[in-house]
Amino acid sequence: MFTTRLISGIVLVLIALVTVGSGGLLLFATTVFISMTGLFELYRVMKIERNPLAYMGYLTVVFYYGLLWFQKEEFMMLMFIAFLMILMSIYVFTFPKYKTEEVTVAFLGVFYVAVMLSYLYQVRSMPDGKYLVWLIFLSSWGCDTCAYCVGMLIGKHKLAPVLSPKKSIEGAVGGAIGSALLGLIYGTVFNGALTELQSPGAACALACAIAAVISQIGDLAASAIKRNHQIKDYGKLIPGHGGILDRFDSMLFTAPAIYFAMTFLR
Repeated sequence: MFTTRLISGIVLVLIALVTVGSGGLLLFATTVFISMTGLFELYRVMKIERNPLAYMGYLTVVFYYGLLWFQKEEFMMLMFIAFLMILMSIYVFTFPKYKTEEVTVAFLGVFYVAVMLSYLYQVRSMPDGKYLVWLIFLSSWGCDTCAYCVGMLIGKHKLAPVLSPKKSIEGAVGGAIGSALLGLIYGTVFNGALTELQSPGAACALACAIAAVISQIGDLAASAIKRNHQIKDYGKLIPGHGGILDRFDSMLFTAPAIYFAMTFLR
């Protein structure tokens, strides 16, 4: 199991290096694929993956990324309102076939998975994006590693005992501080390349600290959904890791966090 997980992890890192490093259409297409797969996994947990509500969700993701690619963001609100109206129409005219919770999940899922993950591509498209985008991974994976190490060493107080008994408050704090230090080092090393930031070291440290705190909420949110529906993993796509949502749960939160942090810290 450990070997399988290690090999899968190495493959994921290599894919990330190629796709994120290249940016452009390759990263865009990869982000769309991950979003669609993750949304399917979420809908499958809710048992709506192959009904009209889900199909409208998939179609909305396609339209959303189309608007993003062609830089037509001004039409996104119209699209989401139309999406909600169509979902409610299905709900009303097929009543009582679908439950309110299913309609809610169909709508929420598009935001939770597709919209939030799209900020990976949007950060890469920012000025200095080829450097800033790696802060998403630093704050996510760095926080996980630092939180685990600190929690193992000095963790005593449970952070969320029902959702994740092994996570501690000390580990959570250590994860945030560790991510901030990684951001500081990263910003200092690439100080000359980050031309849009007045103080790259401080800005990257603060952005990573914020994203690290939020990433832990994302991790626990994914765990809460699995606990509610009594499943171990969202899927089996990634050997040793589970599904897309099992691997990218925290990144769903760090990607928009880094995007908006860097937008305001310039």
